[in-house]
Amino acid sequence: MHFVEHGAGTPVLAIHGWTPDHRLMTGCMEPFFETRPGYRRLYPDLPAMGKSSADGIDSSDDVLAALEKFVDAEIGGEPFLLVGESYGGYLSRALAHRRPDQVRGLALICPVGTNLRSPDRTVPEFEVRRSDGVELDPALAAQFDGLAVVRTAETARRFAEEILPGLQVADREAMVRIYERWELSEGPELGTYSGPSLILTGRQDNATGYEDVYPLLPHYPYASFVVLDTAGHNLQIDQPALFNALMGEWLDRVAHSG
Repeated sequence: MHFVEHGAGTPVLAIHGWTPDHRLMTGCMEPFFETRPGYRRLYPDLPAMGKSSADGIDSSDDVLAALEKFVDAEIGGEPFLLVGESYGGYLSRALAHRRPDQVRGLALICPVGTNLRSPDRTVPEFEVRRSDGVELDPALAAQFDGLAVVRTAETARRFAEEILPGLQVADREAMVRIYERWELSEGPELGTYSGPSLILTGRQDNATGYEDVYPLLPHYPYASFVVLDTAGHNLQIDQPALFNALMGEWLDRVAHSG
């Protein structure tokens, strides 16, 4: 898989969601890590997304297997931290349960919950909670509006730089093929993951919601579960200050967990 890498130290594997590419994660995490030295950040493009080929990839099982090969090749047996967003959170849950002794901490951003497919999810009605009335290019607005709980010039700029490029280059044909076998055949939860965890959800997230995530908590006994108001599926863009604060608290817990 194609990936980008920044920094040195404890590995942090960051997995983006369905359709965007690694820029979704670098956009929110690299500014955060500017004040957190000592971490080697790895940002892969999932198969069929970004610059990663989907050859031989026909299901989420195959995507997860590709991620495991990536870990073996780039991290080896070294302990690492794991961050997953949306569908990337679904895969991260599975990876943490398969490697509980290697994954030292798990952070999930607007993860898919107990109901994997969109029609089955419990989600709130879409609502714009804050807007500065910015006029956007119609092509950008067509992608941005409908998810933009905070609709401002700044959130639109970040969407255009961090999320839209991935949407434009994704291999849609391959994604349709993978989506036919989207559910992992085993898991993702295989019991209890006892590492320090953080689960961030948006009160106005109309894509994955927050109610379907809450039932996962018994599997994560050391998880902080947060529902942020004025935050949708792009929570990291809608509430950057709280995102940074909560991620920092999670890193502190990981550091003190031994």
